Amino acid sequence: MKKILVTGATGQLGRCIQDMALCFPEFEFVFLSKEELDITNKEEIKQNFNLHKPDFCINTAAYTNVDKAEEEQEKAFLINAEAVKNLAVACEENNSTLLHISTDYVFDGNKKTPYVEEDKANPINVYGASKLKGEEYIQEILEKYYIVRTSWLYSQYGHNFFKTILKHLEAGNKLTITTEQVGVPTNANDLAKTLLTIIERDTSQYGTYHFSNSGETTWYHFAKEIETISNIKNGGGIAKTNHYPTFAKRPEYCILDTSKIKLSFGVTLHFWKERLQNIVSTKISINKNERN
Repeated sequence: MKKILVTGATGQLGRCIQDMALCFPEFEFVFLSKEELDITNKEEIKQNFNLHKPDFCINTAAYTNVDKAEEEQEKAFLINAEAVKNLAVACEENNSTLLHISTDYVFDGNKKTPYVEEDKANPINVYGASKLKGEEYIQEILEKYYIVRTSWLYSQYGHNFFKTILKHLEAGNKLTITTEQVGVPTNANDLAKTLLTIIERDTSQYGTYHFSNSGETTWYHFAKEIETISNIKNGGGIAKTNHYPTFAKRPEYCILDTSKIKLSFGVTLHFWKERLQNIVSTKISINKNERN
């Protein structure tokens, strides 16, 4: 039985993996929250790898606040790069395979066609640079790894754009959302399933992969679709702007070409609106259960 250690297990993606684990009874899971395993602490990593002896490690722990990273550069690089190096070393010493989540923000957004894995990375903010450094450490240290870049991740868990928009809609707040960035919203439950599928098929086709739902949109149209599907009557409304100032620069166009992961692992790529419909139903169901 393959044993899988999951870091950051109470975060958005970690919780989605916990749910998805029920569909993979052939695996043994060890879920560790950031309180249970601080990946910046080499000794804690060593102790946990010695104790659990995982065949695979899925690293979902990350510093993800894009704007705040501009002010907290040291912290962003500590978690997204140096801590990833710690995990890579532990995986190398224990013959474990590392699955690491990265981001479309390693690219500058100047390309007008979808980014393939071989395209040159050129991050334009600290968050993207810290994630790229983490990728580089893995590639330097490990042979057995899967780096999976994704985009605009959301789910029924944690802090994300979907939950933020839903909260404002429910409160009747007026929103102004940008149209200047094009990307693909990705349901974190789909990413969770894909990560476990990679382990299940274990083809040893190590390297970097891109995963997102299919299609493309802007943050404004994503928000409008959330409004439409959730059917929440918002007295404030959602307005659009072609320029919304943020502390950190964002790539204007970041569509990931997902052909490689589809061909390598037979992953099904769902249209983002379809997966949003699914997550809205899930979130509303959860809310009803919480009120009962």
